[in-house]
Amino acid sequence: MADLDFDTFLKTDIRVGRVLRAEPYPEARNPSIKLWVDFGAEIGEKKTAAQITAHYTPEELVGRMVVGVINFPSRQIGKFMSEFLVLGVPDADGGIVLLAPDQDVPVGGRMH
Repeated sequence: MADLDFDTFLKTDIRVGRVLRAEPYPEARNPSIKLWVDFGAEIGEKKTAAQITAHYTPEELVGRMVVGVINFPSRQIGKFMSEFLVLGVPDADGGIVLLAPDQDVPVGGRMH
């Protein structure tokens, strides 16, 4: 991977939000869950679809804090328009584990 300069990194808007709603997305090419996330008064609600079914069900995601990149262009995922990229890392088997703060923080907080 190429090195990234600090000014370019600062252009990436990474924020914390709280999952308001989650639904299965069986129509997706790979098993996925649709998420609606509150990023606070400044950003509002954004939606995304994520391949996170290895570790999460829609029911247990509601109320959970997540971290996402909110300034990527929207992307069509099947019939669903994804408005941000939720962040996670793969476990040893390739299942995605979501990134989240380890303490409660205000929604909309920007990563520093």
